[in-house]
Amino acid sequence: MCGIIGIVGKDDVAGRLLEGLRRMEYRGYDSAGVCTIDNGQLVRRRAEGKLINLAGELAREPAPGHTGIAHTRWATHGAPTAANAHPHATGELALVHNGIIENFRPLREALETRGRTFESQTDTEVVAHLVSEKVEAGVAPEDAVKAVLPQLRGAFALAIAFRRFPDMLIGARLGSPLVVGYGEGETYLGSDALALASLTQRITYLEEGDWVVITRDGAQIYDATNNRVEREIVTSGASAVAIEKGHFRHFMQKEIFEQPTVVAQTLRSYLRQVDQSLALPQVDFDLSRINRITIVACGTSFYAGMVAKYWIEAFARLPVDIDVASEFRYRNPVLEPGGLALFISQSGETADTLAALRHCKAAGQTIAVVVNVPTSTMAREADLLLPTHAGPEVGVASTKAFTCQLAVLAALAAHLAVKRGRMDREEEMEVVQHLLEVPASLNAALEHDEEIAAMAHHIAQARDVLYLGRGPDYPLALEGALKLKEISYIHAEGYASGEMKHGPIALIDEDVPVIVLAPSGPLFEKTVSNMHEVRARGGKVILISDAEGIAEAGEGCIATIEMSQVHPLIAPLVYAVPVQLLAYHVACLKGTDVDQPRNLAKSVTVE
Repeated sequence: MCGIIGIVGKDDVAGRLLEGLRRMEYRGYDSAGVCTIDNGQLVRRRAEGKLINLAGELAREPAPGHTGIAHTRWATHGAPTAANAHPHATGELALVHNGIIENFRPLREALETRGRTFESQTDTEVVAHLVSEKVEAGVAPEDAVKAVLPQLRGAFALAIAFRRFPDMLIGARLGSPLVVGYGEGETYLGSDALALASLTQRITYLEEGDWVVITRDGAQIYDATNNRVEREIVTSGASAVAIEKGHFRHFMQKEIFEQPTVVAQTLRSYLRQVDQSLALPQVDFDLSRINRITIVACGTSFYAGMVAKYWIEAFARLPVDIDVASEFRYRNPVLEPGGLALFISQSGETADTLAALRHCKAAGQTIAVVVNVPTSTMAREADLLLPTHAGPEVGVASTKAFTCQLAVLAALAAHLAVKRGRMDREEEMEVVQHLLEVPASLNAALEHDEEIAAMAHHIAQARDVLYLGRGPDYPLALEGALKLKEISYIHAEGYASGEMKHGPIALIDEDVPVIVLAPSGPLFEKTVSNMHEVRARGGKVILISDAEGIAEAGEGCIATIEMSQVHPLIAPLVYAVPVQLLAYHVACLKGTDVDQPRNLAKSVTVE
């Protein structure tokens, strides 16, 4: 969600601040703003909607100045209006904020009692007034920030510019990420390495509770107890090249078509093709002694975890619990000694997943993470880091990150089985061979793009759509429904196909398309039996299966999508493609904003 960038520079910074915001558009936002310091004045420009609107404001009224901060906002407190857009300002300072100040209401009431006047509905403006109040009383900016931070409850990354101190910015983080970047005679703040990639590759990740004063000469970092500390400067590796769509219409479409390549890249890290064996990272604990796995994730990553539960229990015979991250801590879960807690996140910064990770760590669990950003907070706090290699995913609706997560989780499940003596050498080689077949099978699935586009009209006019699947294809049904509702705004639900008769079948009529995921195999007949129950009640069925399945059950369906015949292990990866493409083409027919759907954010850094 919200993106932050700040520059203490040598030249005018507004253009580079705007470019930094563009690099964070993938996070999702609904307003944006910039503030620079020029001749002792705060020069602030804000706009509702897309960055093109802010660019227009800056073209009409430039914002000169060598120091500045900028922000893309995903609305939490207050509507997405220009008045609620960041930066928020007083007479002395301007401030941008990612996160939520949970105790803002009593703080605001106390400030109003003291005569402070608020211009927005946001929680953020409270922080601006608290710091400004002290600066106006003659307190140095560093001391003012140091005094205010302990008053704040919640999650925040902050960047603050001071009117009378044009060669300095102050940043702070608690629960939300913030990085410092180092240039030649310039220093930067950013929400992530990607935001700063066009400015520098030399960055420092601030740790929980850190706050920092940056000048042109560098950074002074303080920990949560206000002691001066040194944090490592690392090379970010984030590409400085602007991420482009190429010949594709949308980033989501591009990322769907990148899947054969990025899944192959990911699998190369976990498979040894020369001897067809599994090769996970070395760890300093014994995987064979793990007695239970707890999987925690959100959204699409949660559905990847659901598939992993099927795989791990089937292969390794290891019990698996799975929770939505936002609920996990609040049910007071039982975490026994010897457990492995597995967290799945594209960004590695998802707030509720990160909070769950720390809860498990405090409870003595071994921590494993599957992330797409190996320098993220979750990655840095893990005992076992399992990176995907999806590359930057700009489309808010996850596609290639999902299939790369599945690739990693399949390798992990098989590796656990080997370590626990549940999979012999011959079976290991067979699993590796099937995984090596995935990129070609993904390519074959993508060849149905035009065919799927042609059938999208069956879905585009619907008000409700159901997805059905059994076994590991049940999470795919949930994922397909999520993709459709995310980007087309059509109400869609995924169900285990055997559950239809326990309630959802009441929804079936001739206006409800039902998408059935049914690769041939051990669960095919039962799935098809449930499909016939739908058709008997007038439901319009789209069957996604292989040639054998379509030959047996395709008659009477309004459309079919024929997949390659694949081993059940890799079916979830391959069948992800048609549900992604179907959602994409339906959204295109409806004319929605595919890459940045309304109300959604890519990186959810608040609970």
